[in-house]
Amino acid sequence: PIKITLADIPDLLGPVLFRTERPRQGVGVVNGLAYTSMGGTTLAIEATRLSFEGRSLRLTGQLGDVMRESAEIAYSYVTSNLADLGGKEGYFDSKPIHIHVPEGATPKDGPSAGITMATALLSLARHRSVDGRTAMTGELTLTGRVLPIGGIREKLVAAKRAGMRRLIL
Repeated sequence: PIKITLADIPDLLGPVLFRTERPRQGVGVVNGLAYTSMGGTTLAIEATRLSFEGRSLRLTGQLGDVMRESAEIAYSYVTSNLADLGGKEGYFDSKPIHIHVPEGATPKDGPSAGITMATALLSLARHRSVDGRTAMTGELTLTGRVLPIGGIREKLVAAKRAGMRRLIL
């Protein structure tokens, strides 16, 4: 007979494929929804203002070309409409902004994080956090339109699994 304990299971079956997802919250942090080859997932998008002088946008988190373009569109939209969105005009003029999508070892791409990135930037500029039980997905245009995206079923399952209570699609 072979005795198998709980401690033996990771060695026998391999690493856990799905981790417990927890909502993130804070100024400049917004939960997004993503479609992956394994289904849907949530991902926190973080934005911060750097301490040195100059205006620029830094992007990290192993972002693909389309997702980088989405970040640039979000930055352009928010900076050019900041006063209308309730932020202090000129907030982005003197300090660089850094947007990061954690789990940097995992490649990420696609347009659907645009609205989440714009919301993270606006949260930063207004110094107000977004409820951590809110998640969103949608492609943003330069004029502020939010376009439809795919993978809705998978994204909804991911949101439920992470305990999200409000979804913006």
